[in-house]
Amino acid sequence: MQKITVAILISTMVLLSACNTVKGAGRDIESVGKAGEKAID
Repeated sequence: MQKITVAILISTMVLLSACNTVKGAGRDIESVGKAGEKAID
């Protein structure tokens, strides 16, 4: 039972960190797009 609990906790931590990484990458891409728009205008 304890091994299952540890496995679930580790899986949850990995998933949450992946979500933060994807969110950060999305923000970076968005900021690059905005900078490109400003350069064109």
